[in-house]
Amino acid sequence: MDHFSRAWTALLAAVAETPDEDFEKPSGCTGWSIRDLACHLVIDAQDVLITLVTPADDGAEPTANAATYWHVSDEPPTGDDPLDALIPRLAAAYGEPRWLKFHLDDVGSAAGRAAKLADPALRVSTQDMVLTAGDYLSAYVIEWTLHHLDLIAHLPDAADPPSESMAAARALLEEIAQAEFPASFTDKDTLLVSTGRRAPTAEETAALGDLADRIPFILG
Repeated sequence: MDHFSRAWTALLAAVAETPDEDFEKPSGCTGWSIRDLACHLVIDAQDVLITLVTPADDGAEPTANAATYWHVSDEPPTGDDPLDALIPRLAAAYGEPRWLKFHLDDVGSAAGRAAKLADPALRVSTQDMVLTAGDYLSAYVIEWTLHHLDLIAHLPDAADPPSESMAAARALLEEIAQAEFPASFTDKDTLLVSTGRRAPTAEETAALGDLADRIPFILG
């Protein structure tokens, strides 16, 4: 729960601090600008709010945890998915970046408060899965951390996500992959390389060994 709050607070602050003129720059998400990514985060925040007030049926046992919540593919997104394609149109409708920033801060702050108030043992329902609220929020640590890296992909002066968030996201990614990434990899490099956000160097490929054939892990 603390990792969720730390990662989300840092990401909201990073968006708020991004100059308006940078909103048209590309993000680390294929086909999306920073403006588009910020719009996606509004939807993510709404999903958190919806899920936390959608309790599972009485007696329902968890069917997923923080790791199995994620569907893993080895095919990077193309931007052709209907929802992915909708995001740029929604983002453009905001007009000036300040309105998008305002909406994200409004909905995002509410999602952050709801997460702090949630009972970690509460069983919630989302996407035909039942999880504890604690596991659901833990799953989102990797979402926030990866999107923070996406946000700053072309902003060389922007700060990285909190080190604790990157370490927690790496640990969850290793649980998802059921493999440990080389100790020589920083948490940031692990997240970028393993999810296909950048190609590994020759040295990194050698260090990965057989794991090199399994990347990227595309989470959705």
